[in-house]
Amino acid sequence: MLTLFYQYYLEQFDQKNNKIDSFTTSVGNQTIGVLKLFDDNAYTINHLTEPSVKIFYKDKYVSRIIEGCNAISVMILFISFVVAFTGKLKNTLWFIPLGLLLIHVLNILRIASLSIALYKFPEYEHFLHGVLFPLVIYGVVFLLWVIWVNKFSLYASKTKK
Repeated sequence: MLTLFYQYYLEQFDQKNNKIDSFTTSVGNQTIGVLKLFDDNAYTINHLTEPSVKIFYKDKYVSRIIEGCNAISVMILFISFVVAFTGKLKNTLWFIPLGLLLIHVLNILRIASLSIALYKFPEYEHFLHGVLFPLVIYGVVFLLWVIWVNKFSLYASKTKK
């Protein structure tokens, strides 16, 4: 259901004409906010030939943010898992928003760190982008799932007895 809502949201943006969804643009702007803590010369521009945001760090084009980088699909997986392993409503109502906030902040820090790493070590792009940084975000989501199942889901309360 969440995926259908997300697809409907994305249809509002004409990707064939390189229109970027507003959440991805926001992720780009927030990433620049983090990068500016290290160097004032960080900025984004919209890509001219694809629906993405280009990130520049120290006047060098280091990375781009596409729709898949905004972590919404990861957030949908997180919510779906928590709902599938249901728990008390009170626990669900605080765990999901805090988990989403953690995933979002971690994603911003991930993109900023990746951008700095790509600036310094462009030869390791495949390892950094394809292995290390996905491992971080998916690893944290996995830990959140483990915490949920073991501490807050109804399954956890049944196994304690």
